Amino acid sequence: MLHEQIKNSIKEAMKAHDSVRLEVMRGLVTAFTNELVSKNKTPQGMLGDEEALTVITRLAKQRKDSIDQFKKGNREDLVKEEQAQLSILETYLPKLMEREDVEKIVIAKKEELGINDVAKKGLLMQSIMKELKGKADGALVKEVVDALF
Repeated sequence: MLHEQIKNSIKEAMKAHDSVRLEVMRGLVTAFTNELVSKNKTPQGMLGDEEALTVITRLAKQRKDSIDQFKKGNREDLVKEEQAQLSILETYLPKLMEREDVEKIVIAKKEELGINDVAKKGLLMQSIMKELKGKADGALVKEVVDALF
């Protein structure tokens, strides 16, 4: 189970004196606990793999947003720190689809639904995201859909 694996990684990070990994692992355990509490479960419980991946994806997205903000503010020291944390989080996430694969699916879904009107772009986007949830980056999907219209 992913939740348990991450808890064990804390001990490994402590033994290796890897402060960045330790900080990320502790943050993950805290996020898991918060998720459990928000779902009216006990903090000592365990999240299923799908729920754990949702939490990790959320944290990775937060890191990406922080990196963008720090780049805008010319804070390269903070960019490097966030990128290091993001790379650790990404080791627990499944590999996302490449652009070419997303394009094929978007084009096929557009033809399947018969959408040619820009006004129905949201419907196409909703349908694709339902199909590709956790398999493709939402920003990439939006970019591909926007390029078609």
